[in-house]
Amino acid sequence: MNILLEQSERLVSSINQSFKRYLFDIIQWDSRLIGIKGARGTGKTTLLLQWIKELNLPTEKAAYFSLDDLYFLEHSLKDTVTQFYKNGGLILVLDEVHKYKNWSIEIKNIYDFFPELKIIFTGSSIIDISKQEGDLSRRALMYELPGLSYREYLSMLGIINLPVIGLEELLFKSTEIRKKIPHNFRPLAHFNNYLNYGYYPFGIDDSSSIHQRINQLIRTIVEIDMAELKDFDIRNAKKLLQLVYVIAQQVPFKPNISSLAIKTSIHRNTLNNYLYYLEQAKILTLLFPAGNSTAVLQKPEKIFLNNTTLLNALAELKPNIGSVRETFFLSQLQPLHKVQLPVQGDFYVNDSYTFEVGGKGKGQKQLESIENAWVVKDDIEYPMLKTIPLWMFGLLY
Repeated sequence: MNILLEQSERLVSSINQSFKRYLFDIIQWDSRLIGIKGARGTGKTTLLLQWIKELNLPTEKAAYFSLDDLYFLEHSLKDTVTQFYKNGGLILVLDEVHKYKNWSIEIKNIYDFFPELKIIFTGSSIIDISKQEGDLSRRALMYELPGLSYREYLSMLGIINLPVIGLEELLFKSTEIRKKIPHNFRPLAHFNNYLNYGYYPFGIDDSSSIHQRINQLIRTIVEIDMAELKDFDIRNAKKLLQLVYVIAQQVPFKPNISSLAIKTSIHRNTLNNYLYYLEQAKILTLLFPAGNSTAVLQKPEKIFLNNTTLLNALAELKPNIGSVRETFFLSQLQPLHKVQLPVQGDFYVNDSYTFEVGGKGKGQKQLESIENAWVVKDDIEYPMLKTIPLWMFGLLY
């Protein structure tokens, strides 16, 4: 176990504390069992290493173990944690738990047997802890980490630190919001760069290779992460990658399941499951009609790529600007809010608010008869009456 502790000390000591994800200040760190899910590349590991560093405790008291380490091929998690606890351990971060067989059962046992030990674990966004054999859903406080918001992107680059703006504040207190933003800040100056490569923290470090890295990321998710799913046949990985590619060229995609099944050679009865897995993996976002009909549970009305960085990386041709706008809006709203497809307009949020997304020439005509409806415009800097700039939805987290 000394090897694990040495690795933990090295990683923690080298981590940069200059920028922290929004979730850092939201997590209730005093809870005894915390789980953090999220797509690959969103910064879960960095967040937890930053937290350990802030504790300023010796490694034998607070440590980081990654369960995809070769060490755990020959050593059980329970035995390792038992030794850590006996040596005075108090806090343990377990990364990549889905890489370890029976992880949920062993973490449940550790939680029950060592009441003085605090455990924080991370896993793929695909995992559903309520369906694991060791059901942690009643014990663990769960969080999910999305990619960078536009606000976080600006902060990470050191351009400007803007406050988080709640949705209702954005809709109903636009005058007050403007006072919170420095008058010399030009919000659109950096917006296109964010849309191209800003959703994943690793894209900021090396924007030139972001599209290549995105393709590698998707392959890893489909060929490795999804292999952990009981209902997924790894022999269909190639078909699933083909499905992603077909959808990427047509988003927002209105699915014809029969046609899609023929194009990808995936049985139509399996296709809905695969679309659901791709949404859980944060590759796709499925949009269902407002309401609770049975059809909603069966087939999405529209399919989007999860974020604009994915959209730019996977599209053969330059993405349609309308698709980019709608994908950005959805990516910034969905982590914290319920988003559906309305009868009129583009998006229906929290069963209350209707939005029509477009360029600066977009008018109010389509929303005239709808209560609580707003036009969201690209290429404008500040809100006016029932019109809100697209970029401002990047301040929601």
